[in-house]
Amino acid sequence: MMQKIFFGLALIFSQVVIADATPSSSRVEIDSIVAIVNDAVITRSELDDQTRTIKQQLRQQNTPAPADDVLQKQVLERLITSRLQLQLAANTGIRVDDDTLNRAINRIAVQNKLSLTEFRAVLEKDGFSFDKFREDIRDEITITRLRQRQVDSRITVTDQEISQFLVAQARQGKSDDEYRLGHILIALPEAASPEQIQAARQKTEKILEKLQAKVDSGAEGSADFKETAIAVSDGQQALEGGDLGWRSAGQLPSLFASQALTMKVGELSGIIRSSGGFHIIKLLDYRGGKRHTVTQTLARHILIRTTELITDDDASIRLEQLAQRIKKGEDFAELARGVSDDTLSAAKGGSLDWVSPGDMVPAFEEAMNELQPGEVSVPFKSEFGWHIVQVQERREHDNTEEYTRTQAQEALRNRKIEEEYQNWLRRLRDEAYVEYRLDGAAS
Repeated sequence: MMQKIFFGLALIFSQVVIADATPSSSRVEIDSIVAIVNDAVITRSELDDQTRTIKQQLRQQNTPAPADDVLQKQVLERLITSRLQLQLAANTGIRVDDDTLNRAINRIAVQNKLSLTEFRAVLEKDGFSFDKFREDIRDEITITRLRQRQVDSRITVTDQEISQFLVAQARQGKSDDEYRLGHILIALPEAASPEQIQAARQKTEKILEKLQAKVDSGAEGSADFKETAIAVSDGQQALEGGDLGWRSAGQLPSLFASQALTMKVGELSGIIRSSGGFHIIKLLDYRGGKRHTVTQTLARHILIRTTELITDDDASIRLEQLAQRIKKGEDFAELARGVSDDTLSAAKGGSLDWVSPGDMVPAFEEAMNELQPGEVSVPFKSEFGWHIVQVQERREHDNTEEYTRTQAQEALRNRKIEEEYQNWLRRLRDEAYVEYRLDGAAS
């Protein structure tokens, strides 16, 4: 059951590190400090708890864990990055109130097909602290909001960029194909010295040489690459074995795209240099794309808005009377023109034209999807007021072109966000005061 819960968390907060929720019964409080981060500390108990959680996740993924000292260094770096972001969020006034937190936890419970009471009982039965779990989720939401403010909100994608992107994809003939990359990064500080650059390159060369030797012998598999990434990579996905997940060609980091599109499954790249350090990628898997179709609905509606003079009950009763008149044979379009408060659709007899999934607000779409062609709904409320809706027709629509353009926009935006987020994290890290107290940790 706990495995499902952690997977549910990953779906909601896929851009954020999953915080620790290790069983309280196994904790041993140790007050020693393993790192100082600006004016805060990371304790040995925090590091041990998070390391145990990562080990559990690796076991669930059947991925070998590196030696404890190596894994602890990776986990410590993740904790430092998280702590720096939470500090900045606090300093810039980002807060997550209890209502927002409760809604997020309710969504997690629903994804695990549990009520909130059942969800809490499962956590506590397995020895997990519900209060600690809540605060971990609060931190995750806080970091997401910080990234949205500091990075996401500043990213724009123009129509020209989308068109150029699609032209380039068409020339390559791979616009619908998807790639799953493994990634290893040996990072450099922002103002690296020649000696630091040379040392990082030599380290990367040795890693690549070791991995390539296994490929050439036929012994190297995805587990070997993942284990190496966990042990040595400075990338944000290091503790996931460097797995960047499935991405279309347009969603690949631009730094990797040209090489990834020509690689075979299982193949390693050469060393790729960027301002952030030296990279190695591996094509873990590949799959082709398909045409995209959606079920569209031709619908019309009548809207009555509530006012100081028209209550919810008044609007609902009036619409029920209109629905009965329509069922007895009166013309829906004529009634919509005469009474609907949605002036744009009223002029067209209440017609909304063909709508695709996601075009309407959830309450409206849910009511509409329950109807068969020709049926009129009971009165229902949305954020705009009270409605009745009639489904006239449904069709399967090939919206590949529209879908592809939307996907291209999202891919370009995500690419820009990811690249800028990594640069922003590196600047945040370089500007911070970090003192290591863990034996053998980086300095």
